[in-house]
Amino acid sequence: MAISRSPVTQVVAIGIGAALFFVLGRFVAIPSPIPNTSISIQYAVLAVFAVLYGPLVGALAGLIGHVLIDATGYGIWLSWEIASGVFGLVVGLILLRNALEDGVFDKVLALRFSLAVVVANALAWLVVAPLGDVLIYSEPANKVWVQGAFAFASNTVTAIVLGLLVLSLYARTRTRTGSLSREA
Repeated sequence: MAISRSPVTQVVAIGIGAALFFVLGRFVAIPSPIPNTSISIQYAVLAVFAVLYGPLVGALAGLIGHVLIDATGYGIWLSWEIASGVFGLVVGLILLRNALEDGVFDKVLALRFSLAVVVANALAWLVVAPLGDVLIYSEPANKVWVQGAFAFASNTVTAIVLGLLVLSLYARTRTRTGSLSREA
């Protein structure tokens, strides 16, 4: 079962998660053929933070991290920043109950994680970001749905592949419940 985290731990996790999201998004983004859209690995880290620390940490780390990326580069673009927060929130909500802290990373958790990433990316990049672009910024619908579709596809692949790897390695560092035996 997921353990509850203290408010201090959550604040620290939000700060570290937002900082990692910013650094990876700002300096490790891979250019794509779609304008203003890149292949991003920071969503894998955000998904891991959402799984380990919950939906609030996922939402705020994604939102704050994306605001920092945009503020230092493209300029604030609320629809995509909100979408990053939605991604972290949804992954965290879907995986509220897990046994990673007990060292359990099995096929069921891997499947749940993968499905959570697909659902969260679909909501963030096929609904929130393009709809926000159209409603807030009056962007052309065909342009923003192409950007959203590319972000959905690339973020889904990178978050699943890298996220599963990180979560698997993390679970190996935890002691499995009942794995210690008493010597006679």
